[in-house]
Amino acid sequence: MDAIEKKIIEIIDSHKDELIDFARDVYDHAELGYKEFRTAEKFASLTKNLGLEVTEGHAVTGVKAYLNQDKKDNVSLALIGELDALRIPKHPHFNQETQGAHCCGHHAQLTGIAGAAIALSDPEIAKALDGQVVFFAVPAEEYGEVEFKNKLKDEGKIKYGGGKCELIRIGAFDDIDLSIAHHSNNSDKITFSQRTNNGFVSKVIKVHGKSAHAAAAPEEGINALNAASLGLAALGYHRETFKDTDHVRIHPILTRGGDLVNVIPEEAVVETLVRAGNAEAIIDAAKKTDRAFFAGGAALGATVEIETMPGYLPTLPVTPHAELVEAARVAAGDKYEVEVTDDAGQFSGGSTDVGDVQHIQPVYTFGTGGIEGRFHGDDFNVVDEELAYIETAKVFALGAYRFLRDNAKVAKEVVADYKPKYTKNEYVELLDSFIKTEIKEFD
Repeated sequence: MDAIEKKIIEIIDSHKDELIDFARDVYDHAELGYKEFRTAEKFASLTKNLGLEVTEGHAVTGVKAYLNQDKKDNVSLALIGELDALRIPKHPHFNQETQGAHCCGHHAQLTGIAGAAIALSDPEIAKALDGQVVFFAVPAEEYGEVEFKNKLKDEGKIKYGGGKCELIRIGAFDDIDLSIAHHSNNSDKITFSQRTNNGFVSKVIKVHGKSAHAAAAPEEGINALNAASLGLAALGYHRETFKDTDHVRIHPILTRGGDLVNVIPEEAVVETLVRAGNAEAIIDAAKKTDRAFFAGGAALGATVEIETMPGYLPTLPVTPHAELVEAARVAAGDKYEVEVTDDAGQFSGGSTDVGDVQHIQPVYTFGTGGIEGRFHGDDFNVVDEELAYIETAKVFALGAYRFLRDNAKVAKEVVADYKPKYTKNEYVELLDSFIKTEIKEFD
């Protein structure tokens, strides 16, 4: 540990209570994707008070705070923290006003980059950084409320449902060369993994029937709920057609099934994500999903409208960088263990838009524990605030320092060696190719 690292740790430790209060406040005021206005303002206010230049409103609610802008031409490193939460109404910290609950640890990420901003903006430490740091609070990582996001799209406010996807599209990553990201986990350690995740497309399936008196004249109606139910059943029969190695996951919810019990449902609405581990499998599963619901419409004589939107690309396997691992060891000291898991080739069925950024520039991700219960579950609980929040801030800050010290040697090497899968324009073209609306009428 050198003198700068020692000072980084001392500064973050001296702000421990402030950072825990920050995390608790965000935890108790969770907001959903593209609606994180209070959370974004809280982060913007903190970074403005540090004297950083702050820009707001990126992809509706995103915030970028800049340190060392005069060194941006050398290299530019982003520390990424996500703003949004989930709708988990039974969670003890569920926000009745916004319908959000932080059951995935995004509040810990945001606290981490807030703590890193406090430490790295110290004049002596900032001077030791030979590159720009962007403290980037990003919206809408959790891909829910598909109809709401489609409404934002129709209003011209966004084009993609995923926050980082939209940020790439509008150029908010154009001034960034590489990034460090974070995710909470169920452990008592600081962790590094090489597992990959699914990508997906999203669908809103609207089945249009005809209303009638459900008891007196049901023969005069067309039951949209029944047609949707047939579609769900048909979708289930596709299960045996998916390869195990493609990790296909399709998990629909019915968001509308009728208005009154004595009226034949005129409209049924299903939202679903169609996930898989590669683009070809996503396309195949999406086609089968469409066929299933069109078949349900054909059977009942309903009209079926399917709107497909791009979701996320699969994540890429990334070997943890030795300097970031060492930064974690310095942060952990004698109190916490650092675990680097040899899990290359293993797979998680979930998805994250971190994978989209990985396709155009390097991203390194670390994890911190301190969590019990199920992620995306109502028993999600923070049990070690120092590990969940303070250690996260230390790893972010120490990692940034190790990447940017000595004329940003490490960061420059990472950028020079990286081979992107797509240019930004190629990425946008790919996501645009997933956008379609198909309507079929049956009688």
